[in-house]
Amino acid sequence: MKTNKYFVDLHIHIGRDKYGKPVKITASNNLSLENIIEEAKIKKGIDMIGVIDAHTPAFIEEMHSYINNKKALELAEGGIEIDNVCLILGSEVEIYDHNCKGPIHVLCYFPTLKSMDQFSRWLSERVTNINLSSQRYYGSAIDLQHKVKDLKGLFIPAHIFTPFKSLYGKGVKKSLIEVLDPGKIDAVELGLSSDTTMAEQIEELETYSFLTNSDAHSLGKIAREYQQISMMNCNFKELAMALKQTSGRKVEVNYGLNPLLGKYYNSVCKNCLSDNITDSSCNDCGRSGIIKGVAKRIQEISNSSVTPVKRPPYIHQVPLDFLPGLGPKTLQKLLKHFGTEMHVLHYVSYSDLKSIIGERLASAIIMMREGKLEIKSGGGGRYGKINK
Repeated sequence: MKTNKYFVDLHIHIGRDKYGKPVKITASNNLSLENIIEEAKIKKGIDMIGVIDAHTPAFIEEMHSYINNKKALELAEGGIEIDNVCLILGSEVEIYDHNCKGPIHVLCYFPTLKSMDQFSRWLSERVTNINLSSQRYYGSAIDLQHKVKDLKGLFIPAHIFTPFKSLYGKGVKKSLIEVLDPGKIDAVELGLSSDTTMAEQIEELETYSFLTNSDAHSLGKIAREYQQISMMNCNFKELAMALKQTSGRKVEVNYGLNPLLGKYYNSVCKNCLSDNITDSSCNDCGRSGIIKGVAKRIQEISNSSVTPVKRPPYIHQVPLDFLPGLGPKTLQKLLKHFGTEMHVLHYVSYSDLKSIIGERLASAIIMMREGKLEIKSGGGGRYGKINK
């Protein structure tokens, strides 16, 4: 049975709802549903997106309006089609379980608007403000997993290694079984500061598909990480099958930042963000207090005897706006000539790129494809940089 290949980004926030009220406080005001759809399809070339603030009543109301006015179609096998983009309805929840060392962010996805509405009503009794993103849920993480599964949903721990609000960063001492039911996890999201080579050192993750999503807080960050997935069609059921690697459906390729570019790769001083540190203090400013980086945390919990399973290739990819000298005007010129960012990133030849943006930037894009760019690592909330 022949499958098709689709570009997928499953972690996109809503900045403002249809009434102009904030949903994700730290997200751009321009992150409306309409703008997300336009950015994903026309500029980025993404086929399936996950909006993870779809639990908010205003979003649910907006989706009903889209469907009633024939601007969207709810698919029989789950998901909502808008302008040839498949929208997967999701919710990011911040878990405070008494078994947790610290808060954990998880992503919960549902096949239908009805099931998302049911989840929203259930969640509204357990959080302070159902109108906002990533709300604090004080309760059992396993109870949350059970609810997601009762509604035929998908449960995916988010950015699992970042120092704050993640499974391994703060949530558990050593193992996910301290907090979660491993049988009710459908995949794990790696986050910007890790990749497959790093994550596969954790033996208990070997049965899960790895996802690379953008966690976009602005339109431009959509698809800074994404994956290509083989499915028969773009819908929720096919996505679920791909995460379980069923009947030829699977994640084909992960495209993500080189972990060195992530904000939390290195351990750094809390005060001055220097990486000239010992385990407890800074050699530059002399202050104590270290933000432990993802690389260090994985080293602490890795299994030396683990035998990595065969996984899809992880392609280190640099978003176009990370490249020095490639500003908004140059990006628009590329899109005008070549269509979408996906096309520029993956398919346009060196000679065609050179004819539009010159030799230096064309070479940088090709070097990016081949993983040859030199990078200065990031940490403590500060992104890494491409060396000029």
